[in-house]
Amino acid sequence: MTDVSQPPRPLDGVTVISLEHAIAAPFCTRQLADLGARVIKVERPKVGDFARGYDERVDGMASHFVWTNRSKESLTLNVKGEGAEDVLERLLESADVLVQNLAPGAAARLGLSFAALHERFPRLIVCDISGYGEDGPYRNKKAYDLLIQSESGFLSTTGLPGEGGMAKAGCSIADIAAGMYAYTNILSALMLRQRTGAGSHIDVSMLESLVEWMNYPMYYAYRGAEPPPRTGAAHATIYPYGPFPAGDGQEVMLGLQNEREWHAFCEIVLDDTAMAEDSRFSGNARRVANRDELRALICEAFSTLSSEQVIERLEKANIANSHVNDMQGVWEHPQLKARQRWVQVDSPVGNLPALLPPGRSNAYEPKMKAVPALGEHSVSLLNELGFDSATIEKFKEDGVI
Repeated sequence: MTDVSQPPRPLDGVTVISLEHAIAAPFCTRQLADLGARVIKVERPKVGDFARGYDERVDGMASHFVWTNRSKESLTLNVKGEGAEDVLERLLESADVLVQNLAPGAAARLGLSFAALHERFPRLIVCDISGYGEDGPYRNKKAYDLLIQSESGFLSTTGLPGEGGMAKAGCSIADIAAGMYAYTNILSALMLRQRTGAGSHIDVSMLESLVEWMNYPMYYAYRGAEPPPRTGAAHATIYPYGPFPAGDGQEVMLGLQNEREWHAFCEIVLDDTAMAEDSRFSGNARRVANRDELRALICEAFSTLSSEQVIERLEKANIANSHVNDMQGVWEHPQLKARQRWVQVDSPVGNLPALLPPGRSNAYEPKMKAVPALGEHSVSLLNELGFDSATIEKFKEDGVI
């Protein structure tokens, strides 16, 4: 259903059916919706995507759900109920993409594997998102974001030094990584289908997605070498690169990348030209080895300055820096406001702010439609699929929708 009032979007006319829950698949399909795809989200009757119940922080709605489900249509369907198979069949007849992140093996048991569907729907792209992939010894193992952070080695690199110092990421990075790779693989499959006319099967695992992001620390520890140490919010292998306290109790994040910046940092920020030639700190490797001594000197220099004065000096020296923002600081970030990155989207609880997708195009505006109520589009979708009123009422009575 193309919005004729807008310039064409890249995925206008593409229909995505998604049996999705939690984050990985919904994050993937929301981005497809941003580009204009019609996304039909299949949810359990009465319960829906269990992410709807994670919290009530957004005027009664769940924060994860609001983030990952705008611009979608919600169809409630008991996929094991009588008549549900016919509903799915009719949905897939006009679909371009099927996405699912059900429990391992569940989609195949429902007859929704690529092998089962390809002969009937040769142009259909099927994307399966799972914790560990469709084969291998871990294929049936349950996987949640924190478990994959652990399995991928991510937790071994985060947090503070010492036993028990590991810390998880503050957002669902394993789910996000898998959702991003599913999204880009689907875009690639749509491009390939333009050339071949045939749909394809995409198998995305959370483990492989996050291990890809871990390749730098893995190569750093190549052939049994010492891995990067846990260093809190500071960089493990470059110094100074991390947060430092200023005299007003606020912290400033800064990072140096080369010797030219080190000299400028000493001369302009620390007002200590001699330190630039101090043999303890000549070269990044020595600064890392002597980071405790160097940190003490930096903290002493910053102790008489406010955070804004420190940032002013860093800017003058052309040293990369940032504020250490909390969530309220990000909501009010002047750069996001200046670039008009916040818009309003509708929802069952009224208008809500939503960040425009990263990547501003001069050719089209992303689709920023409502976050759907559970089953909001069930009746209209079934009408569109050719089901009569009596059948729809029977579906309601039987709990199929």
